[in-house]
Amino acid sequence: MTASLLLLFRGPMQSWGDESRFSVRATGPHPTKSGVIGLVAAALGRRRTDPIEDLARLRFAVRIDQSGSLLRDYQTAQPWQTRPEANARLITRHFLSDAVFVAAVESEDRDLLEQIAAAVRSPRFPLFLGRRSCPANPDLLIGVRDTDAVSALRAEPWHVSETYRRLQPPEIELPILRDGTHEEEGILRRDVPLSFSQDNREYGWRTVVREEHGAVVANGTTETSAADPFFGAVISA
Repeated sequence: MTASLLLLFRGPMQSWGDESRFSVRATGPHPTKSGVIGLVAAALGRRRTDPIEDLARLRFAVRIDQSGSLLRDYQTAQPWQTRPEANARLITRHFLSDAVFVAAVESEDRDLLEQIAAAVRSPRFPLFLGRRSCPANPDLLIGVRDTDAVSALRAEPWHVSETYRRLQPPEIELPILRDGTHEEEGILRRDVPLSFSQDNREYGWRTVVREEHGAVVANGTTETSAADPFFGAVISA
Protein backbone atom coordinates (compact mmCIF):
# COMPACT_ATOMS: atom_id res chain seq x y z
CA MET A 1 0.00 0.00 0.00
CA THR A 2 1.27 3.45 -0.91
CA ALA A 3 1.89 5.84 1.99
CA SER A 4 3.31 9.33 2.31
CA LEU A 5 5.19 11.18 5.02
CA LEU A 6 4.36 14.90 5.32
CA LEU A 7 6.82 17.50 6.59
CA LEU A 8 6.11 21.17 7.31
CA PHE A 9 8.78 23.75 6.52
CA ARG A 10 8.10 27.18 7.99
CA GLY A 11 11.25 28.44 9.66
CA PRO A 12 11.96 32.18 9.59
CA MET A 13 14.54 31.55 6.84
CA GLN A 14 15.05 28.76 4.34
CA SER A 15 17.57 28.27 1.55
CA TRP A 16 17.28 25.41 -0.93
CA GLY A 17 20.37 25.62 -3.11
CA ASP A 18 19.86 24.21 -6.59
CA GLU A 19 22.07 26.27 -8.92
CA SER A 20 24.76 27.77 -6.66
CA ARG A 21 27.96 28.78 -8.42
CA PHE A 22 31.22 30.00 -6.89
CA SER A 23 30.60 33.15 -4.81
CA VAL A 24 26.81 33.21 -5.35
CA ARG A 25 24.74 30.83 -3.20
CA ALA A 26 21.26 30.90 -4.68
CA THR A 27 18.04 29.38 -3.38
CA GLY A 28 15.28 27.68 -5.30
CA PRO A 29 11.70 28.95 -4.89
CA HIS A 30 10.72 25.80 -3.00
CA PRO A 31 12.40 22.82 -1.26
CA THR A 32 14.59 20.60 -3.41
CA LYS A 33 14.57 16.83 -3.31
CA SER A 34 18.26 16.75 -2.37
CA GLY A 35 17.63 19.15 0.53
CA VAL A 36 14.73 17.13 1.92
CA ILE A 37 16.53 13.80 1.50
CA GLY A 38 19.55 15.32 3.23
CA LEU A 39 17.35 16.36 6.16
CA VAL A 40 15.87 12.86 6.35
CA ALA A 41 19.34 11.27 6.25
CA ALA A 42 20.51 13.57 9.06
CA ALA A 43 17.49 12.65 11.17
CA LEU A 44 18.27 8.96 10.67
CA GLY A 45 21.87 9.52 11.73
CA ARG A 46 23.45 8.68 8.41
CA ARG A 47 26.83 10.19 7.75
CA ARG A 48 27.80 11.80 4.47
CA THR A 49 29.59 8.67 3.28
CA ASP A 50 26.71 6.29 4.12
CA PRO A 51 24.52 4.84 1.34
CA ILE A 52 21.35 6.81 0.50
CA GLU A 53 19.96 4.85 -2.46
CA ASP A 54 16.83 3.83 -0.53
CA LEU A 55 16.09 7.46 0.36
CA ALA A 56 16.78 8.77 -3.16
CA ARG A 57 14.16 6.32 -4.49
CA LEU A 58 11.41 7.94 -2.41
CA ARG A 59 8.96 9.83 -4.60
CA PHE A 60 8.86 13.52 -3.77
CA ALA A 61 6.27 16.28 -3.96
CA VAL A 62 5.91 19.73 -2.41
CA ARG A 63 3.03 22.17 -1.91
CA ILE A 64 3.62 25.92 -1.77
CA ASP A 65 1.49 27.30 1.06
CA GLN A 66 3.23 30.68 1.27
CA SER A 67 5.90 31.62 -1.27
CA GLY A 68 7.66 34.11 1.04
CA SER A 69 10.08 36.79 -0.09
CA LEU A 70 13.67 36.66 -1.33
CA LEU A 71 16.31 37.86 1.11
CA ARG A 72 19.86 38.60 -0.05
CA ASP A 73 22.79 38.67 2.35
CA TYR A 74 26.40 39.64 1.72
CA GLN A 75 29.16 37.88 3.64
CA THR A 76 32.93 37.77 3.51
CA ALA A 77 35.09 34.65 3.62
CA GLN A 78 38.80 34.39 4.29
CA PRO A 79 41.02 31.29 4.77
CA TRP A 80 42.48 32.79 7.96
CA GLN A 81 43.73 29.45 9.27
CA THR A 82 45.79 28.53 6.19
CA ARG A 83 46.35 31.90 4.44
CA PRO A 84 45.76 34.75 6.90
CA GLU A 85 47.34 37.22 4.46
CA ALA A 86 44.82 36.45 1.69
CA ASN A 87 42.16 38.96 0.73
CA ALA A 88 38.61 38.31 1.89
CA ARG A 89 36.11 37.22 -0.76
CA LEU A 90 32.59 38.59 -1.02
CA ILE A 91 29.91 35.89 -1.04
CA THR A 92 26.25 36.52 -1.83
CA ARG A 93 23.75 34.22 -0.16
CA HIS A 94 20.04 34.10 -0.94
CA PHE A 95 17.31 33.00 1.46
CA LEU A 96 13.53 32.67 1.50
CA SER A 97 11.94 34.66 4.31
CA ASP A 98 8.49 33.88 5.79
CA ALA A 99 7.88 31.00 3.38
CA VAL A 100 5.77 27.93 4.17
CA PHE A 101 5.88 24.58 2.37
CA VAL A 102 4.47 21.10 2.91
CA ALA A 103 6.72 18.37 1.50
CA ALA A 104 5.76 14.74 0.97
CA VAL A 105 7.89 11.63 0.44
CA GLU A 106 6.01 8.62 -0.89
CA SER A 107 6.80 4.91 -0.73
CA GLU A 108 5.20 1.46 -0.68
CA ASP A 109 7.37 0.74 2.37
CA ARG A 110 5.30 2.20 5.20
CA ASP A 111 7.72 0.86 7.80
CA LEU A 112 10.49 3.00 6.29
CA LEU A 113 8.29 6.09 6.46
CA GLU A 114 7.42 5.35 10.09
CA GLN A 115 11.12 4.94 10.82
CA ILE A 116 11.80 8.32 9.24
CA ALA A 117 8.94 9.90 11.21
CA ALA A 118 10.36 8.57 14.47
CA ALA A 119 13.79 9.90 13.52
CA VAL A 120 12.39 13.37 12.74
CA ARG A 121 10.79 13.42 16.21
CA SER A 122 14.16 12.61 17.77
CA PRO A 123 16.89 13.32 15.19
CA ARG A 124 20.43 12.00 15.51
CA PHE A 125 21.92 15.14 13.92
CA PRO A 126 20.61 18.74 13.85
CA LEU A 127 18.08 19.46 11.12
CA PHE A 128 18.18 22.47 8.81
CA LEU A 129 15.94 23.93 6.11
CA GLY A 130 18.46 23.68 3.31
CA ARG A 131 21.49 25.36 4.91
CA ARG A 132 23.08 25.29 8.37
CA SER A 133 22.07 28.89 9.03
CA CYS A 134 18.38 27.90 8.72
CA PRO A 135 17.38 25.66 11.67
CA ALA A 136 14.26 23.55 11.24
CA ASN A 137 11.02 24.51 12.96
CA PRO A 138 9.96 22.39 15.99
CA ASP A 139 6.68 21.32 14.33
CA LEU A 140 8.48 19.87 11.32
CA LEU A 141 6.70 16.50 11.42
CA ILE A 142 3.07 16.32 10.28
CA GLY A 143 2.72 12.53 10.01
CA VAL A 144 2.25 9.51 7.76
CA ARG A 145 -0.81 9.29 5.51
CA ASP A 146 -2.10 6.13 3.78
CA THR A 147 -2.27 7.63 0.31
CA ASP A 148 -0.04 8.94 -2.45
CA ALA A 149 1.90 12.18 -2.06
CA VAL A 150 -0.31 14.40 -4.23
CA SER A 151 -3.54 13.20 -2.59
CA ALA A 152 -2.01 13.72 0.85
CA LEU A 153 -1.00 17.27 -0.07
CA ARG A 154 -4.45 18.07 -1.43
CA ALA A 155 -6.08 16.89 1.80
CA GLU A 156 -3.68 18.64 4.19
CA PRO A 157 -4.96 21.86 5.85
CA TRP A 158 -3.43 25.19 4.89
CA HIS A 159 -0.49 26.12 7.15
CA VAL A 160 -0.32 29.92 7.16
CA SER A 161 -0.82 32.67 9.74
CA GLU A 162 -4.03 34.64 10.25
CA THR A 163 -2.24 37.77 9.04
CA TYR A 164 -1.40 36.11 5.72
CA ARG A 165 -4.93 34.68 5.40
CA ARG A 166 -6.47 38.13 5.59
CA LEU A 167 -4.60 39.14 2.44
CA GLN A 168 -5.97 36.22 0.42
CA PRO A 169 -9.28 35.63 -1.39
CA PRO A 170 -11.97 33.34 0.10
CA GLU A 171 -10.60 30.40 -1.94
CA ILE A 172 -7.09 29.80 -3.21
CA GLU A 173 -5.35 27.06 -5.20
CA LEU A 174 -1.95 26.06 -3.83
CA PRO A 175 0.63 24.82 -6.39
CA ILE A 176 1.84 21.22 -6.10
CA LEU A 177 5.07 20.08 -7.77
CA ARG A 178 6.08 16.42 -7.93
CA ASP A 179 8.49 13.92 -9.45
CA GLY A 180 7.55 13.21 -13.04
CA THR A 181 7.71 9.92 -14.90
CA HIS A 182 9.94 9.27 -17.92
CA GLU A 183 6.98 9.86 -20.24
CA GLU A 184 6.00 13.23 -18.76
CA GLU A 185 7.24 16.65 -19.79
CA GLY A 186 8.42 19.05 -17.15
CA ILE A 187 11.41 20.98 -15.84
CA LEU A 188 14.69 19.10 -15.47
CA ARG A 189 16.36 19.49 -12.07
CA ARG A 190 19.68 18.00 -11.01
CA ASP A 191 18.77 17.49 -7.36
CA VAL A 192 18.51 13.74 -6.85
CA PRO A 193 21.26 12.94 -4.32
CA LEU A 194 23.55 10.07 -5.26
CA SER A 195 26.30 10.86 -2.75
CA PHE A 196 26.63 13.47 0.00
CA SER A 197 30.33 12.74 0.49
CA GLN A 198 32.37 15.94 0.72
CA ASP A 199 34.99 14.31 -1.48
CA ASN A 200 32.52 13.25 -4.16
CA ARG A 201 29.15 14.95 -4.07
CA GLU A 202 27.01 13.63 -6.89
CA TYR A 203 23.48 14.39 -8.06
CA GLY A 204 21.20 12.90 -10.68
CA TRP A 205 18.46 14.42 -12.82
CA ARG A 206 14.71 14.29 -12.34
CA THR A 207 11.71 15.79 -14.08
CA VAL A 208 9.62 18.18 -12.00
CA VAL A 209 5.94 18.38 -12.98
CA ARG A 210 3.47 20.97 -11.75
CA GLU A 211 0.07 19.41 -11.11
CA GLU A 212 -2.60 20.84 -13.39
CA HIS A 213 -4.91 21.11 -10.39
CA GLY A 214 -3.25 21.96 -7.10
CA ALA A 215 -4.76 21.95 -3.62
CA VAL A 216 -7.88 24.11 -3.42
CA VAL A 217 -8.33 25.45 0.12
CA ALA A 218 -11.03 27.58 1.65
CA ASN A 219 -9.85 30.61 3.57
CA GLY A 220 -11.11 30.16 7.12
CA THR A 221 -10.92 33.79 8.23
CA THR A 222 -13.90 36.13 7.88
CA GLU A 223 -11.74 39.17 7.06
CA THR A 224 -10.38 38.18 3.66
CA SER A 225 -9.83 40.56 0.80
CA ALA A 226 -12.11 40.55 -2.23
CA ALA A 227 -11.48 37.73 -4.71
CA ASP A 228 -9.02 38.79 -7.39
CA PRO A 229 -8.06 35.98 -9.83
CA PHE A 230 -5.01 37.89 -11.14
CA PHE A 231 -3.74 38.64 -7.62
CA GLY A 232 -4.23 35.01 -6.55
CA ALA A 233 -2.39 33.72 -9.62
CA VAL A 234 0.59 36.01 -9.03
CA ILE A 235 0.85 35.21 -5.30
CA SER A 236 0.79 31.44 -5.89
CA ALA A 237 3.18 31.50 -8.85
